[in-house]
Parts: sequence; structure tokens; C-alpha cells
Amino acid sequence: MSVLVNEKTRVVVQGLTGREGSFHAQQMMEYGTKVVAGVTPGKGGTKHLDVPVFNTVAEAIRATGADASLIFVPPPYSADAILESLDAAVPLVICITEGIPTLDMVRVAAAIKYSNSRLIGPNCPGLISPNQSKVGIIPGNICTPGKIGVVSRSGTLTYEIIHQLSTQGFGQSTCIGIGGDPIIGTSFIHCLSAFEADAETEAVVLIGEIGGTDEQLAAEFVKGGMTKPVVGLIAGQTAPPGRRMGHAGAIIAGASGTAVEKMKALAAAGIGVMQRPADVVPLLKERL
Repeated sequence: MSVLVNEKTRVVVQGLTGREGSFHAQQMMEYGTKVVAGVTPGKGGTKHLDVPVFNTVAEAIRATGADASLIFVPPPYSADAILESLDAAVPLVICITEGIPTLDMVRVAAAIKYSNSRLIGPNCPGLISPNQSKVGIIPGNICTPGKIGVVSRSGTLTYEIIHQLSTQGFGQSTCIGIGGDPIIGTSFIHCLSAFEADAETEAVVLIGEIGGTDEQLAAEFVKGGMTKPVVGLIAGQTAPPGRRMGHAGAIIAGASGTAVEKMKALAAAGIGVMQRPADVVPLLKERL
């Protein structure tokens, strides 16, 4: 089974004709993802990578039946690209772009409340259901199909954990990068709930980082609402006090945002806590 995307997912790429959009769309298609349309204003009626290009998302949806939108648009225009997908009622919107102004995302967050769309990101690597569909930039060659769900705020650590799992025989159901910005569309809790409901996912790996309280909220959800084992890693354990590290969302405000407090919260909820990525498989073996 899989969560959010599978072999039937039909993707429209906003920014398909740009450098990043072209490169990653090609990688996705080689993996087997159904990239059915691109959107670049002013280039409607053309083709790129043998994929039809449209001027608007609404036109692309009507013509191709796409049910997911992937955004490779520069930061000043990304919020509008997300809003365009919401207006077109695309069920799943994934925004890879990093550096979107926070005030722009405030507008997006308000619009999401009145839509039926699910936003993943921004500032995220997207998601992958191994051997089914890759929507984003997670390397397909490190993934293997299986029964471990992965949800992460960190891109690079996502890849490291997936590699640790795959090389030791623990395949993945779906791997989701939710993004590292202060305002994102999908939380840990949304993903944990989806994995809990997925009959084929047997355990979940949660990768958090310093800043905010999302990991503590996830720990409360796991304690009260999950029957499946969860193991977790908090990035930033060695971050110097008072210094901003990594993602825009990795800003510590008070003691609650520190790695120590987050790790304590995970442990108190019965989550196996990793000190380093190499601990993931031993901890899973203890709980499965």
C-alpha cells in the first residue's frame, strides 16, 4: 500500500520548462511517475519533454485529469502558484521551492482552510511511494518497497534514513518530506494519522529538528492515537545555543524548541529515540 501517491497519480508540473522543473520531471518520468502536463504562462500549446504545456493549472486539469500538482517556481511567485492549484481544486499540491516569504505563506495558510486540497511543503523534497510514484526530488534509487512509513522535516536526513532502511532490508511504504519552513501545509500529525490508517504500514520513522513544537505535538498524538510503533530522530542536537541553524523553521524560542526537550517528549510518548541515523534499524527491530 501507499499514502497520498501511487502508480495512478497523475502529475502536473508548474514550472516544467524551467531548469529545475525540467531536470526533476525527467527523473520522475524515468522512475515511472505519470507526468501528464506542465504549466508555464505564455507557453500553452507547446510541448516540453514530450509533455503538453498549458498556460494555467485549470486548463491542464481539464485536459489531462491530473490529480497532483508539483511546483518548481521561483520564491517570489510560488505562493501564487500554490493558490492557483488550490483554485483549480487539485487534491494534492507539493511545493519544493525554498525561500518563499513567510508573509506570502500566511496568505496561503488562510486559503488552505477553505479548500479541499492537501499541501505538502514548501521547502520540502516531496514524497515517494517506492516502485509506484515519485513526486519531488527524493532519489528513487535509494528507496525500496516495504512497510515502513517515513515522515521528515529534513531533506538530507530523509535520504540518509531511507538509505539505512533499504540497505538493511526495511522497505518503505511512503516517504514524505513535509518541509522545514515556519508555515507548511501538512504536519507530522497528518502523516502519522495516514500511516496509522494504512493497513500495509507496520511502523513509522519520524525525523524532526530543533525549532517550534511540532515534534512535541506529534509525540502527544502518538501516545494517544497510534497503535503502530514509531521511532524518531531530532536533528540539531549539537547546534550552538543562540545560533540559527538550517531551515527557516529551525528557530528556537524558549526551551521547548531545543533538541533535548523534543527528545524527552518523544521518549515520554514511548517513541524510540535515535541518537544518530544508524540507530534506526536496531530501534525498529526492538519494536517489530
